[in-house]
Amino acid sequence: MARHRKHISRRVLLATAAVAMGAVLAPVAVQAAEVGTVGTAGTAVPTAVVGKQNPVRALERAAHPLRSTEPGGNTADLRALDAMIGDADVVGLGEATHGSHEFFTMKERVFRHLVEKKGFTTFALELSWSAGLQIDDYLQTGKGDARKIAKETLTNSPWEREEFVSLIEWMRDYNRHHPDRPVHFMGDDIGAPSLNDAFFGRVTGYVRQNHPDDLARLDELYTGLRPIDDVFAYLGKPLAERQQLAARAQKALELVSSRKGSGGDAFDWAEQNARSIAQTAKFLTLNPDDPESLNTLERFRDEVMAQNVAWWQEHTGDKILLSAQNDHVGYVAGDPEMYSKTQGSFLRDTMGKNYLPIGFTFNQGSFLSKDGALGGDWKKFTVDAAEPGRNEYTLDQVRYRDFYLDVRKAPAAARAWLNVARPTLNVGTQFPEKPRDTAIAKSFDVLIHLHEVREADKLKP
Repeated sequence: MARHRKHISRRVLLATAAVAMGAVLAPVAVQAAEVGTVGTAGTAVPTAVVGKQNPVRALERAAHPLRSTEPGGNTADLRALDAMIGDADVVGLGEATHGSHEFFTMKERVFRHLVEKKGFTTFALELSWSAGLQIDDYLQTGKGDARKIAKETLTNSPWEREEFVSLIEWMRDYNRHHPDRPVHFMGDDIGAPSLNDAFFGRVTGYVRQNHPDDLARLDELYTGLRPIDDVFAYLGKPLAERQQLAARAQKALELVSSRKGSGGDAFDWAEQNARSIAQTAKFLTLNPDDPESLNTLERFRDEVMAQNVAWWQEHTGDKILLSAQNDHVGYVAGDPEMYSKTQGSFLRDTMGKNYLPIGFTFNQGSFLSKDGALGGDWKKFTVDAAEPGRNEYTLDQVRYRDFYLDVRKAPAAARAWLNVARPTLNVGTQFPEKPRDTAIAKSFDVLIHLHEVREADKLKP
């Protein structure tokens, strides 16, 4: 099989304020491994010297071939994945780009399988909490249209694609046929696309009905904050004003929380929605244009995402498939200077072995990203086959075109190789992107490798 090489230009450091909001840049140096090496102990070793240490055969012994990345049909090839997942309550499923068809369809395929074979009932996405509730309302009631709902909630994001319409339509169809065991959609993120009046009404409506004496104070606290229709416009407010509004959102949360024990399930949801408003307001006091605050911003965001997932799992008892970019589901990010502690790391702290992260790698193909992180349109980019020295180059030598493996139980030679950091392409909201050093075994429990991907399909009118 011919393998074409292409050098990818050095990128600048990327940080996402929220995918739909864009990102901010600061320069970072990236150390690349030497071409023609397959280091096995933290240092580069000439290929000719490696000999019997070549990890490909060991990786092949651990690998399970994938029949397809498309949802539907036989899933016998996923049976080994069931054993890898075991009793985990939350499975993080990453993506090496934000806009590749195969990553998105594979998520639907895995989710369907987990729903039907292992009792999973929630699909969680790196999307705002408020937008997730809007999608879930459609799934539970059938009111509206899947395509319209996707357009409203996923607008300007990489998930505003046909692949996610397919997922939403399948989930709604499943609920029509299984009303006694419905599936749910949740957004675990903060910030975008908006916190509209209807979302604030989920809090004020509860207080109006159950604690009317508190309503005037709650409305007062939310004045000036309600609604947040445009995150970019909101970030244009003076910092002091945003800080004051965040403090008031926190006081509103405390007001609602003070009624704990008075409303059962309805109270729990009202409190969580008030918490989401407070989280978002605090997040928007951070300055995405200031490189000094980027790490703080991203750490807070990942912590909030983990808190929201943990709340949902504890409150509902659902098993959750958590979809996000590799850097958010893994234990360690490929860019630890920016993402000093990931959602996956926070979830491991909270849930231990009940959380399991699955990473994605790919050898070549096309995807969606943007020329500039802030603003701009999602468009197609293409990369050729991975060069020697990268993780993907060696993974693509395995005889299966697409496969997955349990990183934890791989043969010793494979484990040794998986524990060494090498350049790995992990694309976010801006491209070109330089491969960053990643030790697969330190980030993920399970890995899925795809030979080739293509850009996700544009949403039809």
